[in-house]
Amino acid sequence: TSVLFLTLLLLFLALFPGAFSCCMKISDEISKGILRRVERFEIQKAGGLCHLEAVILYMKGRKFCVNPWNRKVGKMMKMKMKMKMKHKIHRSKPHVRKQRRTRRTK
Repeated sequence: TSVLFLTLLLLFLALFPGAFSCCMKISDEISKGILRRVERFEIQKAGGLCHLEAVILYMKGRKFCVNPWNRKVGKMMKMKMKMKMKHKIHRSKPHVRKQRRTRRTK
């Protein structure tokens, strides 16, 4: 029976990889220090396997689940998105006009 249970558990994890990464509770308050050190964030929608709306903040291997309606979190997300867009713009190669090659005739 334990082999059957393990097999079913592995099958469940393969079919639903996000099932155990859902936020089960959220914090309404988050310090500015943590918000400054956020490396990336994800938005968790209510529905499917996760039953709670949340913003998941990642920093140095740690994960924080916060209220998506928190003003400080909303400002941080907007700032991060703007910075990401700036990086994409600056990383693009400048448009360089190629010179036409002219044939030399002998």
